[in-house]
Amino acid sequence: MSYRTLPADDAFWRPSNQMGVLNTDLGKQLEATTLGARLWRLTPGQASTRHRHRDTHELYLLLQGTGRIRVEQDLHTLTTLSSLLVEPHHVRQLFNDTGDDQLWLIVGAPPEPANTLEMTNETLAWIYPDGPKALPPELLRRS
Repeated sequence: MSYRTLPADDAFWRPSNQMGVLNTDLGKQLEATTLGARLWRLTPGQASTRHRHRDTHELYLLLQGTGRIRVEQDLHTLTTLSSLLVEPHHVRQLFNDTGDDQLWLIVGAPPEPANTLEMTNETLAWIYPDGPKALPPELLRRS
């Protein structure tokens, strides 16, 4: 088949394993083999994992809200429909320190295995340099 569709009402949403952020794996549901793609909905006070990839380039596109992302030590604030590309090996983290939801489309290629249950401790430590549940300072100040 040369194409696949996923109606919005049929998308399977679930909380992420580490941070509980609601997301839907579009790439998997559409059977993509050469890229990963997810929608992430961050409510106020939520963050994604602080992580990096060995080979994957990730494109972050903010679809709703005002978005915040830290890449290494650089903090970026994005407005709706703004985007940011992060190359492999660079630590990044989305977070929501606003009062409104954020909706992100994140597309990455090439895809990398994401099952943390199958990773060695060394691999997990490299992917999550501060552990899989580290919060950014902006959210630590809120608690």
